[in-house]
Amino acid sequence: MKQLNKILLFTVLLGTIYACSTKKDTVISRNYHALTSHFNILFNGEEAFKKGIEGINQGYKDDWFQQLPIEPIVFDDRKIVAPTFKNNSLGAGFGSKKEKTTTTQPAGPFEKAEEKAVKAIQKHGMNINGLERNRKIDDAYLLLGKARYYSQRFVPAVEAFNYVIANYPNANLIAETKIWRAKANIRMDNEEFAIETMKLLLVVTDTLEADLPNDIKEQANTALAMAYVKSDSLQKAKKHLILATRTQENKAQAARNMFVLGQMYANENKKDSAAAVFNKLANFKKAPYKYKIHANIELAKNVVNDSISSSVLSRLEKLIKDRDNRPYLDQLYYQVASLHEKNDSIALAVDYYNRSLRAKNGGDKQKSFTYENLGNLYFKNSEYQFASSYYDSVLNVSTDSLALRIRRVKRKYKNLASLINFENVVATNDSIIRIASLPKNEQESYFKNYIENLKKQDEEAAQLRLNQIAFGANSSSLQTNSKGEWYFYNSQVVSFGKTEFQKIWGKRKLEDNWRWSANASINTRNTDSVNVSKINTRYDLASYLETIPTDKQKIDTLKIDRNQALYELGLIYKEQFKNENLAIRRLERVLSLNPKAELVLPINWHLYQIYNKNGNLEKSNTHKNVILSEYPNTVFAQIIKNPENKIENKEVVNEVEKTYKKLYYLYKKGEFKNVLVNVNDVLPTINNSKLKPKFELLKAYAIGKYLDKETYQRALEFVAINYGSTEEGKKAKEILKQLTKE
Repeated sequence: MKQLNKILLFTVLLGTIYACSTKKDTVISRNYHALTSHFNILFNGEEAFKKGIEGINQGYKDDWFQQLPIEPIVFDDRKIVAPTFKNNSLGAGFGSKKEKTTTTQPAGPFEKAEEKAVKAIQKHGMNINGLERNRKIDDAYLLLGKARYYSQRFVPAVEAFNYVIANYPNANLIAETKIWRAKANIRMDNEEFAIETMKLLLVVTDTLEADLPNDIKEQANTALAMAYVKSDSLQKAKKHLILATRTQENKAQAARNMFVLGQMYANENKKDSAAAVFNKLANFKKAPYKYKIHANIELAKNVVNDSISSSVLSRLEKLIKDRDNRPYLDQLYYQVASLHEKNDSIALAVDYYNRSLRAKNGGDKQKSFTYENLGNLYFKNSEYQFASSYYDSVLNVSTDSLALRIRRVKRKYKNLASLINFENVVATNDSIIRIASLPKNEQESYFKNYIENLKKQDEEAAQLRLNQIAFGANSSSLQTNSKGEWYFYNSQVVSFGKTEFQKIWGKRKLEDNWRWSANASINTRNTDSVNVSKINTRYDLASYLETIPTDKQKIDTLKIDRNQALYELGLIYKEQFKNENLAIRRLERVLSLNPKAELVLPINWHLYQIYNKNGNLEKSNTHKNVILSEYPNTVFAQIIKNPENKIENKEVVNEVEKTYKKLYYLYKKGEFKNVLVNVNDVLPTINNSKLKPKFELLKAYAIGKYLDKETYQRALEFVAINYGSTEEGKKAKEILKQLTKE
């Protein structure tokens, strides 16, 4: 019996050794190597590959404000290089089995998957007489190519895919391998080849040989859509995205394809088609939730009528009530506000925009859109100071300063900067002038009320600060020394509070009216020192009364500055913001305040232009008569008497620029009279040109070179008044200031 057992054991051992050979084409060898490579090496490789895909899905952050890429991964084009391959029989860019290889630890899951695929090929490959006998080696090559694809080594990935296609034409995964090869070619900017191979797969294979499985059709159409997006053939991309979403075998990719398709329709302003796609995605039960919630958000952006708007608004409000949607509250509130704004419910819109800003975990990009919309609302309502504050907030939270939208906001903010400055000058000077005109007792009463309100605000702020410190201590290391939950049981918190109190109020006795500065403690160094009480000027009535100007010259200067600011505001509202109502209010007010003589003419001229344009002949004639009667020899009077017929500008911009350069060259040569004659000939032909202020200023310069100072001043005044918001107008103003000083 023992002898029989030894014989059986020896037979099994010989059979195992025989089966281990990769050079023997037997049933035992083929099945042994197939099972060993699959259940040992390739299993671990596939698990590492799945782990790498999970890492990509978890680490990738979609920018929902931009069109999503069809494949959720970002590759660095700078890392795409063409490696050198060794000449070997295995192909696909790795050494032979006999070649010594270094055993380095894989850097990541995809590197580990590649290592396992190479190991399976090297140890269990059965290439006998040019034919591979191990049916699992094609799986190993596919895994090898996919691992290299995600490691951003596209050239060796294509090598691995090509090896499968060339050597395993009848493999059951040949179609999937062709799809992966197409994707790798797309990443290498070879989308034309990818399109050609995918068309052959979908058309030729599907019609002549056998019907492709639904999952393969989805993958192939998705790859084709990727290729057409890369080549900017968006219509064809949409066609294949539609085909890719018909069967929805891969739920996550199908949802993503639908979302990208909806975005494409939205970018083309096809709101009906976009809304249909997003609505379908929102009702797609098995789609990942992030796509469904953002589909509802996009649906709100693409409403086409009031009935749909009402239903979408109701849907968004239900989503807001769902606690699971708290991470998306900033976006949901924003879309609700946007719908209210479209429905002219401005108060509700502002309320929901503010809710969006207050939402926890709100993104900076969403905040930038919310701040911008609030700024636009206040801008439309002519509340420019509020608008400026919100535009400033956009610039502070935005991380993409080069984006076109942010550059536009920045330009708006800069345009508002001078306006805000002049408005502040008007408000400040008006306040000082008004207080200075009050009797002494009324001034004291005014500042007493002001100081009381200031103390109340400071006291509330100090108490809030103490509460914040106490609250923070309960959730920090300060709580370790606490004997209880009450504030005063924590010695460290009390110490912080005491320090904070003394920063604001100083040292005070425990008595009534402790807030008064007279009750602050007195520091005495010795008996001979003088008692000094530190007076808090913030609450000192005398300090405020001393700041009130009493000198007539100072008060007159304040009035002049205020009047000049009002005039500048009138020009800004008229020329930059096209707000004629505010322009009229500022200009008429400064005209009623007895401004300096040089402002009277331009104020009347601008009011004449505004009223004449609006058809208010009564007020237009009032200002026209002032100009004609009091300033009959000015250019403005001549324009009113002999209005020039508007001649269409037939000169292109380049020709106008050339003309200006020629005239400027004549000016530099000293031919001032010639310049003046030529400018007068050119001006009637360029009424609509942006370069007209340059010609007018050049004309003024030429006048100043050979005519009298008074004529030169009138020419500069014309430029300063008519083109005050341009660089040329500002330059003319500077020169006029210098001339008046001489």
